[in-house]
Amino acid sequence: MKKAAVLMGSENDYPSVKKCLEVLKAFDIPFEAHVFSAHRAPERVAEFAQAAEEGGFGVIVAAAGKAAHLAGAVAARTTLPVVGLPVAASQLDGLDALLSTVQMPSGIPVATVAIGGAENAGLLAAQILAVGDGALAAKVRAHREALKADALGKDARFQKTLTQE
Repeated sequence: MKKAAVLMGSENDYPSVKKCLEVLKAFDIPFEAHVFSAHRAPERVAEFAQAAEEGGFGVIVAAAGKAAHLAGAVAARTTLPVVGLPVAASQLDGLDALLSTVQMPSGIPVATVAIGGAENAGLLAAQILAVGDGALAAKVRAHREALKADALGKDARFQKTLTQE
């Protein structure tokens, strides 16, 4: 199975990224997580991104706040799918990071989840890796079925509440 990389622009991003790592663990996806600043250590970011495919990675999640340059810096150096995770780390509550992440130039795409959307970043990473892994694809489908059952169960409980009022 290919690995996932989860990169954070700052160690302060860890609480915002933790749910992504939990999702990867739940799907038994091997991963590495690192703190790499695209502004303070751009050479290290470039080195990692350029070697990622050869290193057995199949997807990279890049979480950053404020200028949120990390996802774009990574995407510019690899053809692996990059999932941008905007982090609310400024007075703008993550809107700056969202706009920085989603506004990639043509030719260098970055898939972008919601501000603080770590769970969806992990799920999207799982779905990307599942394209080439039947066992993982089955886990993703089972997760979707569990979500469906939960949603239907909530409606059933709600309907009972209505009839009891």
